[in-house]
Amino acid sequence: MEEEFYRIKRLPPYVIAEVNGMRAAARQAGRDIIDLGMGNPDLPPPQHVIDKLCEVASNGTSHGYSQSKGIPGLRRAQANYYGRRFGVELDPESEVVVTLGSKEGLASLATAITAPGDTILAPNPSYPIHTFGFIIAGATIRSVPTTPDEQYWDALDKAMRFTVPRPTVLIVNYPSNPTAETVDLAFYERLVAWAKENKVWILSDLAYSELYYDGVPTPSILQVPGAKDVAVEFTSLSKTYSMAGWRIGFAVGNKKLIAALTRVKSYLDYGAFTPIQAAACAALNGPQDIVDTNRALYHKRRDVMVEAFGRAGWEIPPPKASMFAWAPLPPQLKDMGSLEFSKQLLTHAEVAVAPGVGYGEDGEGFVRIAMVENEQRLRQAARNVKRYLQSMGVNSTAA
Repeated sequence: MEEEFYRIKRLPPYVIAEVNGMRAAARQAGRDIIDLGMGNPDLPPPQHVIDKLCEVASNGTSHGYSQSKGIPGLRRAQANYYGRRFGVELDPESEVVVTLGSKEGLASLATAITAPGDTILAPNPSYPIHTFGFIIAGATIRSVPTTPDEQYWDALDKAMRFTVPRPTVLIVNYPSNPTAETVDLAFYERLVAWAKENKVWILSDLAYSELYYDGVPTPSILQVPGAKDVAVEFTSLSKTYSMAGWRIGFAVGNKKLIAALTRVKSYLDYGAFTPIQAAACAALNGPQDIVDTNRALYHKRRDVMVEAFGRAGWEIPPPKASMFAWAPLPPQLKDMGSLEFSKQLLTHAEVAVAPGVGYGEDGEGFVRIAMVENEQRLRQAARNVKRYLQSMGVNSTAA
């Protein structure tokens, strides 16, 4: 009875939790920690969405079980969104399912389509659910780079030639969490052709579709003709509408994969609370000025963070998209490693970031910085970081 459970044994220690525990303890002790670690939006949802939630929740008949696959109106709203945004036509009945956030959707689909011993291709570094959702389901992970260059294609081809059993699923995530890398439609065109040739399913995580900067909109893989033959895509209202805690996401695309996900979900949950789903309809169908407003706000935060941290002596490449910056450790402190560096920042600068090694071994040497504090707090974080770096012999670029 003392032996650890099989699936729990397959999960390594979650190193990001170590930093999170330190942050919680510091705050409990009364320290003012500037939290740039978790991608938890600090902005409120649109008021009309909150009003719709309250309106439907006040109806005494709306408190029973909902629909696991999502209420019809919400599935139609998501299909309409894809039509407006990407020019992609979706059947709300067979090509759309509502999930409890994109994280649950990915995990449930992994459960639905994975057999023990299957090989899954996943990016490294990557958001943990991209790998551990399949590891929990019994699969083996073969890592591929996140960089959308020739190294990426070489890695895919080698994986197909040398992996036994041959991989069945490829996970892609652009804009990437944690690296913030982006791709264009030509990348997806090549990827769809590759998937068809190699008989591999593609799961695309597009959670940051609306947080793009410098005027270059994020494409969807489903814009590629024939992509629905091999691909499903996950999106979420968490970042676009600042509704992270509401846990509303979607999977859309290939009918066979959507049917498998829908069937598994029917055994696991009854869907999100109906008033939340109704409010999600209001978000997708109502005024969309919040999308532009949030994008502009994160863009401004990005510019402030890059400038302020650069003056503090820490050069951070400006991300093209997402709410994260993928920041290399200052060269003088690179040997410290991302976990120890994150602990040092928390202890000595009162700034929380996420260690890159928590996203895979290829994340070592980096930390992920979430732009979830206002501009004043970002500048304060930079001042705190500057003092810490100076104490470590790293000089700033300005007094």
